Amino acid sequence: MSYSRLKDRINSKKAKICVIGLGYVGLPLAVEFAKGGFKVSGIDTDADRVNNVINSVPYILDVPIEEIKKVVKSGRLSATTKFDALKDADAVVICVPTPLKKRNQPNISYIVSAVKEITKYLHKDELVVLESTTYPGTTDEVILPILEKSGLSCGRDFYLAFSPERIDPGNEKYPFKKIPKVVGGITSEATDLVKTLYEKVIVRVIPVSSPRVAETVKLLENTFRLINIGLVNELAMMAQKMNIDIWEVIDAASTKPFGFMPFYPGPGVGGHCIPKDPLYLYWKARHHGFTSKFIRLASQINSHMPSYVVHKTEEILANKNIAIKDAKVLVLGATYKKDVKDLRKSPALEIIDLLLKKAGKAAYSDPLIPYLKFDSINLKSENLSAKALKKYDCVILATNHSAFDYDLIRKHSLLIFDTRNVYKGIKDEKIFKL
Repeated sequence: MSYSRLKDRINSKKAKICVIGLGYVGLPLAVEFAKGGFKVSGIDTDADRVNNVINSVPYILDVPIEEIKKVVKSGRLSATTKFDALKDADAVVICVPTPLKKRNQPNISYIVSAVKEITKYLHKDELVVLESTTYPGTTDEVILPILEKSGLSCGRDFYLAFSPERIDPGNEKYPFKKIPKVVGGITSEATDLVKTLYEKVIVRVIPVSSPRVAETVKLLENTFRLINIGLVNELAMMAQKMNIDIWEVIDAASTKPFGFMPFYPGPGVGGHCIPKDPLYLYWKARHHGFTSKFIRLASQINSHMPSYVVHKTEEILANKNIAIKDAKVLVLGATYKKDVKDLRKSPALEIIDLLLKKAGKAAYSDPLIPYLKFDSINLKSENLSAKALKKYDCVILATNHSAFDYDLIRKHSLLIFDTRNVYKGIKDEKIFKL
């Protein structure tokens, strides 16, 4: 029986694991499995990533270089650009990107490409797990038919499941192994096998009835955040019209011990998940004749925030009789999240781009990003000093990195537009809040 044999190999940690995609999701997963005693092969078409793993060069913040060195040196983790590493795999985990096409259509081409490679080497007694975020039905509607073209049958010869990634870059309270894992297989045996596998490296595993449920879990989590962030961003714009401090309102509302969860406004949403994942659900729902008004509206509000920040900056400058076309503006922070070296979908990039088109001079400063070469942006990070800050008519605080000297910034900046409430409780005529 393939099921019993494979489960025994997983329990004894003799199972060989392949992780396809060595990015923010795949590398932490591969390292944890290797630390847990499994032999792991990481596959990535990016030769630089593969060389970084082999040579223990850090490129993912949440994976300490000492951990990579240890598992690579022990031989438990290897990396390659070649898919023939799949031929000996007992379990394969797919962690490839799932971007959006134009008009917010899902692009699962990386998933399909990875699955086609797996099919070439698929054998009996093998578990295939998809972690890449996607729309409900991808596992059984897209992946299953491709794998069965091998001539092997799902549930009899191999096993297929979905388990949504829940990586939160920079979150020290909840590192990879402390975040509960949801798993859903095509068959009950597949669910049990993937649960058994992940229990070896993760504190808690929650089985659900199907891959579709597991796929939708991830989308619900991020849709919940998208909508609540969109709501509070809209309230922030509304409160500004009424001369109400939205940050004070949120703090006061947070004292209620039930029925309220605080979300905070900002210059937009970034990262891999929140801006994109709910649109996968929106797209799939439309194929079933249903339009999600909440997802569409929240996405529109959050997408508008960088433009709103630039517009408010223009108003702040105008009140000081400075035209935006003559102004020098400095954006503090380029990454989408505090203390995380990640530019994916960062609203700060859009703010910088808009300022380059409108302002007399636009620049940025970010201790984690020494230069930006992105679309129309080609800038070096400004070194912050009293002299440098005084050169700019306005400073926009877009990302609240811990490394910034906020006392220096406050003392020497002419105007500050604080989109992150860094200067909470400070009354200063030159500080403006979102």
